[in-house]
Amino acid sequence: MAQFHRTSIRFLLNDRQVELSGFAPDQTLLDWLRLDRRLTGTKEGCAEGDCGACTVLVGRLDNGVLNYETVNACIRFVGSLDATHVVTIEHLNRPDGRLSAVQQAMVDRHGSQCGFCTPGIVASLHALWLSDPNPGPADIERQLQGNLCRCTGYEPIVKAAIDAAGTIPDAENDRLVAAYDQTVAALTELADGARVTIESDRGTTYLPADLDDLADLYEAHPQATIVAGSTDVGLWVTKHMREITPAIFIGHLDALREMTIEPEGVTLGAGVSYTAARMALIAAFPQMAELWDRIGGEQVRNMGTIGGNIANGSPIGDTPPPLIALDATVTLRKGAARRVIPLETFFIDYGKQDRQPGEFVESIAVPALADDAFFAVYKISKRRDEDISALCGAFHVTLDEDGLVASARIAFGGMAGTPRRATATEAALLGKPWAWETVETARLTMSQDYQPLSDWRASAEYRMVSAQNLLIRFFLETCGAPVRISRHAAPAEA
Repeated sequence: MAQFHRTSIRFLLNDRQVELSGFAPDQTLLDWLRLDRRLTGTKEGCAEGDCGACTVLVGRLDNGVLNYETVNACIRFVGSLDATHVVTIEHLNRPDGRLSAVQQAMVDRHGSQCGFCTPGIVASLHALWLSDPNPGPADIERQLQGNLCRCTGYEPIVKAAIDAAGTIPDAENDRLVAAYDQTVAALTELADGARVTIESDRGTTYLPADLDDLADLYEAHPQATIVAGSTDVGLWVTKHMREITPAIFIGHLDALREMTIEPEGVTLGAGVSYTAARMALIAAFPQMAELWDRIGGEQVRNMGTIGGNIANGSPIGDTPPPLIALDATVTLRKGAARRVIPLETFFIDYGKQDRQPGEFVESIAVPALADDAFFAVYKISKRRDEDISALCGAFHVTLDEDGLVASARIAFGGMAGTPRRATATEAALLGKPWAWETVETARLTMSQDYQPLSDWRASAEYRMVSAQNLLIRFFLETCGAPVRISRHAAPAEA
């Protein structure tokens, strides 16, 4: 059990410390900023973490280093802010009050028109300016994936980001740099390792002291909602008006944010964000790079966790298909007891996972990819960036010394009520030559594996044809076709 207890959360808001108690578990940061603190520069657009108008910076200590990340305030809950530094647009000018380098560049390049989305864009570019002294166009575009502008187009905004990069952040031109040491000291003092319990007339908020305390809390309150990054739970509140009380917030637990990289594979704590996992996973599995940069926008990747994407059991989650194809396992914990199961068996049916009351996802282990293995993952969506998948497919094939298929693991999201392997298609490949005739026959077997539904993202027919064609694409790429097929690419010889 936790040794220390508090009944309030404590964090920094711009240049002052805040202590809060009595708030509801579903109190969003955006509503609190605008309604309670009258910091109205942060805007509400979509209320689902999609448009970026509500973007603010949240700084947190990571092994003593203070890192600032962009987040969507509309789906970020106040309960997640303990021992953090929240920075809004009102605090991004220079210490002497003049416009920041980013703000001035936006003015000079005419990067703002109606201005509604501009505070969020400035916040996103400010975070990039602090973290990357020499961003290229691709880095800027990735940073802006979660900010939608309907007025100007992005050319002047990108030019503003390039111009701002000509100024190095220092104590003279940036408030955050100027106050860095004081902020680190303040956040270190605020992170006292206490369990926090907030009671309100609309429910209870818990922040466990550590991982063992989380296990005790959740075993005692199995009906509670565990909130990690809130990129999904936030929409339960803002769009579906669901109650999430009691809520257990876990984003502050260092033990859940640990990563282990070994020759045998990669192990990720359930609280590792997409952003934090990016370099480790792409180093081990470079074929996942394009998928990773298409998961939400930068704000969603900063908030969302891999464990959360698995635990919520969505049939269109982007991480389960490649992880299933790679034969990942998941460690589940209840109290002091742990069990390890294949990830593919965790998903039982739509909305149902192999998780007992009071049991939570603790970590995910992904075996290393053999040097001679073929592996790829593809995402199909209506919009290329920051969109939910209509279909996500992953393929993992190895060949024996005679060129016959020795193993095949194919997994899809968006084709069934759960992320699921294409076992009949796999069976049609096993022991056969890795050749056009084999793949052409196997792709037709996919109709035995899935009976997809039609919805507003895609029709059942579109999903099936796309899934079958992705198997062909995977085969062609293993034969030398370019990963990104263009009109200038010569057809591969199969």
